[in-house]
Amino acid sequence: MVSAPRWLTALTTALGLPENKGHILYQLASVDASGSPHVRTIGHRGFLEPDGSPNLPLLLSATDVRAAKVGQFLANPKVEIAWWLPGSMEQFKLSGVVRVVPPPETPLSDAVARIPSAALDALDVQEFDWEKKRVEVYDTQPAFLRSGFARPPPGTIIENYDVGKSWPGLVPRRVEAQSEEEEHAYDRGIRNFALVFFEPLEVDWMQLKEKPNRRTKFIRKDEEWAEYVTVP
Repeated sequence: MVSAPRWLTALTTALGLPENKGHILYQLASVDASGSPHVRTIGHRGFLEPDGSPNLPLLLSATDVRAAKVGQFLANPKVEIAWWLPGSMEQFKLSGVVRVVPPPETPLSDAVARIPSAALDALDVQEFDWEKKRVEVYDTQPAFLRSGFARPPPGTIIENYDVGKSWPGLVPRRVEAQSEEEEHAYDRGIRNFALVFFEPLEVDWMQLKEKPNRRTKFIRKDEEWAEYVTVP
C-alpha cells in the first residue's frame, strides 16, 4: 500500500508546530523564456493528491492570471521552492513542475503548459474538476485577498500611491454582495484568479536544530520516493 513520502509528513508536522504558526509563505523561483531567473514570495493554500495516491502530493497556491510569472510558468514549468520555518529551524527546498489553472474564459486556457507529471496527469484521468476547485479557493479566501484580483494588472505603472485608494478594499463573496459595485468587483476578481499546482520531484530537507545538523534528500523515481542522508 502506498503512503505519503516522509518529507511531506515532516513538512506538515513542522507547519503544525506552535512556533511555526503563520509561516505559510515560501519563495518560488522560475526562469523565463530568455533564461533569466525570477523569484517571488507565494502564499501556501494547501495540499492535494490524486485519489489513492498519497505518494503524489501537490502544493496549491494562487496568482493573478495577468501576472508576469504566469508567462514564465508557461515558458518553463520547472520551478523550485525554498520554504524556511524559523520556529523549528527547518528548510524545505522542493524542485518540480507547475500547472496554472486559469479562468475558463481567458485565452490562456488554450495555452496552458502541460508536461508529463504523474500527479497532475492522474488528476486529469480521474476527471478532477479544476474549475470547481478554482472557484472554491477564490470564495474561501478572505475578502481583502479577493480585492487584490479586482485591481489593474500587477506591475501596472500608476501616477502615485493615492491611485490605490480608488480600488476595492474588501470584496465579499458574490452571495454576500450588498450592491452592484460589489458584485462587479467580485466578477472582475474571479476572472483574474488562477490556481497554481506544484508537483515536487525532488525535496531537500535541512534540520538545523539537530546537532549535528541533518540533511535528507528525497528523489521521486516514477511514483516512488528514494531517500538519501546527505552532508548539510
